[in-house]
Amino acid sequence: MTDKDSHWLEQFHSYLSAERQLSPLTCRNYLFELQRIKSLGVEFSLLTASRDDLQQTLARLHRKGLSPRSIALSLSALRQFYDFLLREKVLEASPARSLKTPRQHKTLPKNMDADGVSALLDMQGDDPLLLRDHAIMELFYSSGLRLAELAALDLANLSLANREVRVMGKGGKERIVPVGSKAALALQDWLKVRGTFACQDEALFVAKSGARLSHRSIQARLAKWGAEQGTGVRVHPHKLRHSFATHMLESSGDLRAVQELLGHANLSTTQICTNLDFQHLAWVYDGAHPRAKKGNK
Repeated sequence: MTDKDSHWLEQFHSYLSAERQLSPLTCRNYLFELQRIKSLGVEFSLLTASRDDLQQTLARLHRKGLSPRSIALSLSALRQFYDFLLREKVLEASPARSLKTPRQHKTLPKNMDADGVSALLDMQGDDPLLLRDHAIMELFYSSGLRLAELAALDLANLSLANREVRVMGKGGKERIVPVGSKAALALQDWLKVRGTFACQDEALFVAKSGARLSHRSIQARLAKWGAEQGTGVRVHPHKLRHSFATHMLESSGDLRAVQELLGHANLSTTQICTNLDFQHLAWVYDGAHPRAKKGNK
């Protein structure tokens, strides 16, 4: 680090503590970030560094595995340091003004493979709670429902004769989704014992008290079964929904149909939107879903 760099970093520290009255910890953090950036630089002075010099240095921090929060702090330190140099008329323009944080790759939620889902759903017994929970998980995976959608289902929304369920999605948009054969059998078993719960309304899934099963209770029951069935992963509604989408897309390759089944927004706001007819959705579903294919019935 040049003598000029050291001098102006000291001045910057004094400015932060005396004029800005920032905490000692904040002042130390800013100085640490600036010194780390300088140490990664390829023979440049902070006073003469170009925008490209600084952008490449931030990229090095990213490649070293620093978190987005740490890189954001580095960028904030740079911007404030150069604003200070502008204030002191040391520079005429800030090389940090148009810097961007390196793009962080989004991590996709991990889905369960088909064998993992099969192991989870291999539930034996005739206990009413087991039958209810089995039906819930089969329906999540069979039809890709959101937690709120499943919890809001009434008996009238389900047609086992047609193997379909009518769902009210986001924005009050209704859709009809196929129900796989395995889910239909699990739902039949649940409906046979549902009356033993002294049901208070027409909710499809109810608690022991007879009241509609809450979101939290559904989440807790899925987590319980995930642990008991030895899946090795934390099971929750969105994991089953995401697994449904992944397995359907891998088997069918029909992104538009899977999108429609999930009740997602349109693939592009610029394309003309036409809903797929239910026959096409059912055809894609029957040919692609692991628990709806021939041989699994």
